Amino acid sequence: MLNLIKYICVLALVYSLSACSSANNKPVLIGFTADSLAIVVRGVDQDGLYQLKSDTTADSLRSRLITVVQTPSDQDTAIMEAPVAGRIEVTDSTVVFIPAQPFVKGRAYIVSTYLNSRFASTGNVLKGRMDYRVKPSETLLNR
Repeated sequence: MLNLIKYICVLALVYSLSACSSANNKPVLIGFTADSLAIVVRGVDQDGLYQLKSDTTADSLRSRLITVVQTPSDQDTAIMEAPVAGRIEVTDSTVVFIPAQPFVKGRAYIVSTYLNSRFASTGNVLKGRMDYRVKPSETLLNR
C-alpha cells in the first residue's frame, strides 16, 4: 500500500512538471507588420503579457525585451551592424517594437528577444542538463 502511494505521488509530480512546461514550450513568432513599419512578437505567454501591461515604469530592461540590429546589405557594405532605437508597446496578445526611424527597404534586421525563454525544458531538468544562461529567440527579417 505504501509503495502504491509513493508511485502515485511520483506520477503526480511528473505530470505537474510536464503540465507546467507545456505552456512555456511555445516559441514566439517574430515578424513585420503588414506595412513593415513595426516588428510584432506573437505567442507570448498571457502571464508575461499581463505583467508587461501592468508595469507602468519606463524601465531600461523593458526597452531591452526586443533587440533589433540592422545588418549590412550586399549592395552597401559600408553600413555596419548597428542597433535600432525604438519603443516597445504591449497589446492584449502581442509585443510590438516601433523603431524611431522607419525600417529601410532592402535591409536585413536581426531581431532577438528573451520573451518565453527558459533555462531548460522539463525533460532537461529531470535529466540534469540545464543551461547556465537563457538563450534568446532570434530571427532574421528582410524588409
